[in-house]
Amino acid sequence: MSSPQPNPGILDIAPYTPGKTPQPMAGRKVFKLSANETPLGPSPKAVAAFTAAAAHLEDYPEGTSRVLREAIGRVFGLDPDRIICGAGSDEILNLLAHTYLGQGDEAVMTTHGFLVYPIATKANGATPVIAPEREFTADVDAILARVTPRTKLVWLANPNNPTGTYLPFDEVKRLRAGLPPHVVLVLDAAYSDFVSRNDYQAGIELVATTDNTVMTHTFSKIHGLAALRVGWMFGPANIVDAVNRIRGPFNVSTPAMAAAAASIEDAGFLSHARAHNETWRAWLTDEIGKLGLKVTPSVANFVLIHFPTEAGRTAADADAFLTARGLVLRAVKNYQLPHALRLTVGTEEANRLVVAALREFLHG
Repeated sequence: MSSPQPNPGILDIAPYTPGKTPQPMAGRKVFKLSANETPLGPSPKAVAAFTAAAAHLEDYPEGTSRVLREAIGRVFGLDPDRIICGAGSDEILNLLAHTYLGQGDEAVMTTHGFLVYPIATKANGATPVIAPEREFTADVDAILARVTPRTKLVWLANPNNPTGTYLPFDEVKRLRAGLPPHVVLVLDAAYSDFVSRNDYQAGIELVATTDNTVMTHTFSKIHGLAALRVGWMFGPANIVDAVNRIRGPFNVSTPAMAAAAASIEDAGFLSHARAHNETWRAWLTDEIGKLGLKVTPSVANFVLIHFPTEAGRTAADADAFLTARGLVLRAVKNYQLPHALRLTVGTEEANRLVVAALREFLHG
């Protein structure tokens, strides 16, 4: 008798590889700068809300994340009925794929887009279609050129991970206008809280004025709640209704809901986190550039560093050198970037140590 066989395409999926977790090193402080986690930790108000919720762990969560949806609605001025919450935005991306993709369908994404996009696409029997980027940035014309009658979804991370680049809102609107009405445009705004450019918008306006666009967001980055796995989506009523029909009824835990609701309304904490990131992202970009390395301009909470290909100076060499010194960055070979490392903006101490270590690596 043959063994159980997975659905077609499942074994063709390359598993998602997270940023490596640093190993303790005797006598040396270790800095994890591989997962775009905030160096500031969560809001104290979020911690207090999480702790208070621990008194009632015997109760099932409220099944629609009502308290959290209402908090998001207050902060962003949105109708809570058009918000879905999930176990990280990853769950919501997978729910969207499950709702709108099937055998024979296609989903368009860019060369260096988030790794969950091809996984979610293939898991539902659809085909990922890759649109080339320009200078590590999504190219609207390239995306539109790859849309066919089989296209059902377009995935766009804006800002993009791992490049840190973004599309101005006018370009996002041009993309939406060029897509057929049956194509869902998914605007992944996981890093939008870090963007300070005047020509950027996360996509709320576009979602509010179309019935085929959604915006996803997360509490894992600026809010510092990655361990709790909380994300959310704002979408048209028709898409929210469809996704809610397959969403698990208790997909966000009560402590996670409470912490996220407290965090999103802690404006002072979020302002401090943005200021820290703005200062040190610019500093890292300048200082690493002075060492002779190219850094892709970033609007997120990380920078992409490009290394030479000569032996002894490669990205892999640098990764090993830094790791040995307790500085753990993210190799991005699985993002088709074999000659680069992604560095999360860290504490002042971590940032200065990385630059000093890179200087030693390059110049001795």
